Amino acid sequence: MNEVVGREGEDLTRHDKWLCMMYPRLQLLKKLLKPNGILFASIDDNEVHSMRFLLDEIFGRNNFVSQLGWQKVYSPKNQSTYFSNDYEFILCYAKNINKCTINLLPRTAEMNKRYKNSDEDSRGPWQSGDLIANEERTNGHYIVKSPKTGKEFDAPQGKHWAYSQDNLEKLIADNRIWFGKTGNNFPRIKQFLSEVKQGRKASSLLLHKEFGHTDEAKKELRKIFSELEKIPFDTPKPTKLIKNLLILGSAENDIILDSFSGTGTTGNAVLSLNKEYPSSKRKFILIEIDSEIARTVTVQRLKRVSTGYEIQKQNGTSEKVEALGGGFRYCKLGEPLFDKFGNVHKGVKFRELAFHIFFSETGVPLKENTKFISPFIGKFKGTAYYLLFNGILGDKSVNGGNVLTSKILSELKSYNGQKIIFGESCRLSLARLKKENIIFKQIPYEIKTS
Repeated sequence: MNEVVGREGEDLTRHDKWLCMMYPRLQLLKKLLKPNGILFASIDDNEVHSMRFLLDEIFGRNNFVSQLGWQKVYSPKNQSTYFSNDYEFILCYAKNINKCTINLLPRTAEMNKRYKNSDEDSRGPWQSGDLIANEERTNGHYIVKSPKTGKEFDAPQGKHWAYSQDNLEKLIADNRIWFGKTGNNFPRIKQFLSEVKQGRKASSLLLHKEFGHTDEAKKELRKIFSELEKIPFDTPKPTKLIKNLLILGSAENDIILDSFSGTGTTGNAVLSLNKEYPSSKRKFILIEIDSEIARTVTVQRLKRVSTGYEIQKQNGTSEKVEALGGGFRYCKLGEPLFDKFGNVHKGVKFRELAFHIFFSETGVPLKENTKFISPFIGKFKGTAYYLLFNGILGDKSVNGGNVLTSKILSELKSYNGQKIIFGESCRLSLARLKKENIIFKQIPYEIKTS
């Protein structure tokens, strides 16, 4: 009919554009994963098929772990045209399926409620389980006597005792068989809470009761940004969802990377986990391409939940929310300083190079309002850092300012401790450097670029 119908009519290449955007990012994410690392990718049904093909190609189909369904709403939408779209997908891939581990989720209070201690057993709460199994078996029938009343029991026809007579007598002697309060009930085995697996297998269906829903996520944001009339995101993820995924897919000392951080739920979830479980030392790296969202939403959320905040209510009162603790560092990505060979790009300014050198050497960033009036960059843990750079790359002239000479050294800010000086070249002897407590590092070869 020569007509284009549906959303595809908006842009015939929109799927191609999305795939081209995702492909290099997923390749990089795979490289960043540790050997037993796991990727969780949240995606709706518009692109889930494309994402599966993409991840199969990058990770290998054999490293597919599961396609989880997250129930994002708590009730069906009656206004839907065809079906109420109640869930989204979360694809799970391993870097190496043979090395990855999916952890257990914590046991719920509801599960533990089933355990009682009717006879005040010193081993704690227990629940009773069957002692018989289906089908007839050789030696599967014998008489079991209640120690309290002497009443005799045998397995029903067509079934058999689950334990040998010798083992069952040992269990009775160890007070692990329950004949009821009167001693006249059919025997059952006592299963102690302290002896069961302290966790449970996760289902591939992530129900909202345990994993949260979109409306819950919006309410979380409304509390954190209670002063705003409108929450800063339409489809945020609930902290519950990310917390549970982190429990399933990470260890206590892992670093969690979220390359589409949005409202910062992943960072919030990590801080919450670390507070809830003292042994958890997880860290996070969040990346948000929209600088306005990063500055006004992501950073602000993490600040508030880590240090505590107040919810402003409509009646004019406020409610304090306890701090989760922890902290974070906010960095802005600038223009690349180095080319693919590690050489400094032309046009790089002293300030840009100084900031990079100090951070790459110390792991600590300089304050954004730092002013430079000399080659001195800063001091960290007893070491002073200097940069000889006049803005002209490759300038090795003696009087150009990029070369460490006796004259330049005499003009540097005085410091008695260890000094690390970066420059194009050095005219001082090794003996002089040692005497002055100087380590000289040549630009660009000794600047750390990764």
